[in-house]
Amino acid sequence: MDPIRVVIADDDSGMLLIERRMIEKAGGFQIVGEAPDGDALMELVEENHPDVVFLDVEMPGKTGVECGRLIQDLDPSIIMIFATAHDQYMGDAFEVYAFDYLIKPFKVRRVMQTLERVRERLNKENATPMPLVPRQGAQATGRIMLRHKEGVNFLDMNSILLIQREDRSTVLYTDDGGRYVTSDNLSETEARLDPQVFFRCHKSYIINLNKITNITPYGRWTYVVHLAGTKQDALITHEKYEELEKLFS
Repeated sequence: MDPIRVVIADDDSGMLLIERRMIEKAGGFQIVGEAPDGDALMELVEENHPDVVFLDVEMPGKTGVECGRLIQDLDPSIIMIFATAHDQYMGDAFEVYAFDYLIKPFKVRRVMQTLERVRERLNKENATPMPLVPRQGAQATGRIMLRHKEGVNFLDMNSILLIQREDRSTVLYTDDGGRYVTSDNLSETEARLDPQVFFRCHKSYIINLNKITNITPYGRWTYVVHLAGTKQDALITHEKYEELEKLFS
């Protein structure tokens, strides 16, 4: 397996050194960039497209939470681990779906546990599916028109598996392996979908309810939705998972 690519950001050079040594000690991870502030972090993320980002909350330029929002719009699959000396920002961090929140000074065992969970998440191993009771699935009717800079595409709604934000665009994945980019934002796209079939499970994702295969844990208070017919998956918040359970009960 290829190494897990990591970017770390902290305005304290000593803390960068500690994080680097811990990540290297874990094995299987490759640090592809280090940043002293939020602006430099975003440049590294856009350039390297890492699997994981370790970031401080309080940094010069953009704060960690501001960077988290930008990273989510760029690629919501990037795992974000916040590292800070202050626990009062925990709520803000989890609003951008942080995988974990580490309090400085770190305990080696705590960091290693987090890195192991990252490894399991990316390997998609050792995750216990959370069952949903099957429901009588509705079928979406009609077609949807997608606007983009080259013109328009028309898709049968039933063929759509997943819609997500990606590289600051809205991307639709279909059951024939198709990938379609539209200039419409996620909310505009959602407004044209059948709410009996499509579910906004996260600020960056819409899923086809009929295509869910299982749901597995992801970090704190967040889960991963796995869908039939695609290797793409989606995040779902704890609140949205509870809402989903009611739909399937």
